[in-house]
Amino acid sequence: MALPVLYSLRNCPYAMRARIAIYKSKQTIELRDVVLKDKPAEMLIASPKGTVPTLVLSADGQTQKVIDESLDVMLWALQESDPDNLLRAGVVEGDDAPEISANLTEILDLVYGFDHEFKGLLEAYKCAKRYHETNLLECRQACEVYIQDLEKRLSSHAYLMDDHESLADIAILPFIRQFAKVERQWYLQSPYPQLKQWLNKYLQSPMFNKVMTNYPIWHVKSEPVVFGFS
Repeated sequence: MALPVLYSLRNCPYAMRARIAIYKSKQTIELRDVVLKDKPAEMLIASPKGTVPTLVLSADGQTQKVIDESLDVMLWALQESDPDNLLRAGVVEGDDAPEISANLTEILDLVYGFDHEFKGLLEAYKCAKRYHETNLLECRQACEVYIQDLEKRLSSHAYLMDDHESLADIAILPFIRQFAKVERQWYLQSPYPQLKQWLNKYLQSPMFNKVMTNYPIWHVKSEPVVFGFS
């Protein structure tokens, strides 16, 4: 049976979080790293949008289902398999089980704010830094409204929603990684110790190293790259 195919771009935050969710789901897919300036025809046939991530699922060998929104790819992966209960669909049992207070609706609400509000502010902040614009401080402060909320959350519990990792953590992680790189020296001295600890824990993890492995650019004659938990 053919594996699902994921068209991806290593440093794209949307593709990154799709790969994280697939890794967390302990599934395997065929990974095809692409260059957006030279998109393969197979990817464009599957999804004329031409964006990453694009996940192609083989149904019966003749028809196929395509998922070309990163959050939908994450939800697909974790609905197939969610051993860490990132969607909060199951009950964590045992004396050492972390306390869970958030549900999936609350998780998606937080992710929505970062996808549809913070991401635009982050892009303005990155542009202000890149082009030496005079509104750099204002752009950073606009982002900090969201960063302060995360710091407050992480001051109360280990992860963004409570003491148990959720979809929110892995969905928002790539954007915070970008934020931390815009003004690196400022970020290192910023008053967000809990956020910095949370981010570092992910960036230094074996999971993140696996997700960020640099693979050759895919072409039709490439050997398949199998990606997933191992």
